[in-house]
Amino acid sequence: MVSVADNSRSHIQRGTLYGLSAAVLFGASTPVSKLLLPHVSPLMLAALLYLGAAGLLTIFRGLSVIGGHQSPEARLRGSDAAMLCGVVAFGGVLGPLAMLFGLVRISALTGSLLLNLEAVFTILLAVVVFHEHLDREGVIASVIIILGAVLLSYQPGIVEGTFVGVVAITGACFCWAIDNNLSQRLSLRDPVTIVQVKGAGAGVTSLALALATGHTLPAPAYLIGALALGCLSYGASLVCVMLALRHLGAAREAAWFSTAPFIGALLSVAIFGALPTRLEAMGMVFMVAGIFLLVRERHSHAHTHQAVEHDHLHIHDDHHRHAHEGPVLEPHAHLHRHDPITHEHPHASDLHHRHRHG
Repeated sequence: MVSVADNSRSHIQRGTLYGLSAAVLFGASTPVSKLLLPHVSPLMLAALLYLGAAGLLTIFRGLSVIGGHQSPEARLRGSDAAMLCGVVAFGGVLGPLAMLFGLVRISALTGSLLLNLEAVFTILLAVVVFHEHLDREGVIASVIIILGAVLLSYQPGIVEGTFVGVVAITGACFCWAIDNNLSQRLSLRDPVTIVQVKGAGAGVTSLALALATGHTLPAPAYLIGALALGCLSYGASLVCVMLALRHLGAAREAAWFSTAPFIGALLSVAIFGALPTRLEAMGMVFMVAGIFLLVRERHSHAHTHQAVEHDHLHIHDDHHRHAHEGPVLEPHAHLHRHDPITHEHPHASDLHHRHRHG
């Protein structure tokens, strides 16, 4: 049986890798989107990115079924429907709509700075409402990374906008923060299915809005390019986000995902040949420092797990001591019960570790 300490460290390492991978994949979308935007309207591009994500995962799932490979992940249940609807509504519909409504009423500079509130709201909701824990080092690392994101998103220009525009962008960030925290509650379920549903719901809604407001599909080359970008920067990225949420919790995942502008800035240098400004260079330094602190973070203490019954992908470690009939392949998913246990090991704020701290 795998020790709980070794398994917990492995969970944290995998969560860190997934969080950074999500940031890399999503960060790459910024410079590539800039190449597409002269030929595709923003609303239509958003629709195609989500549809590309849903299409990739639908093809992946179809090929798996044809090949006789069944996902070992826990399936979505009827009881998940309300939360999944919330993820699609807040993350895929209300958030983008509020952002587009606000961006036409404020300057691009104001909008780019305000969009950093998503990470702030995600962390606040995770800690205050959903009882995640961030120790002092985690809080400092998150603040440094968010500050770095602000510096990276700052461009010379006029910070201005109507009150309505500022409220709309702030509302969009709050919608995405709700989406992130609701997604974390669903993160024990099959991530491919969740992102497939979210991408299809958001993509179809955005496409309907785009066509209804007079936007047209782009030329075939740009259509294919947008869908391909959506496959990686939204499809694969959002699956990595779901897995990072599972292993790390929403607060730490938000900090890791906030490094996306850092990745985008590095790729912009390679694609457009533009050297970073002094503020952008400072932002990169802040992000590297914040990443260093996050990687070094260690959280371990004696804690008690209350009895709970749930369904998720797992292996047999000290958290999972239940019997099976016949041979068992790991990892696997099924409904199982956790008996109360008190022990000590390194851990993050995943759904198994939502205990109180002194």
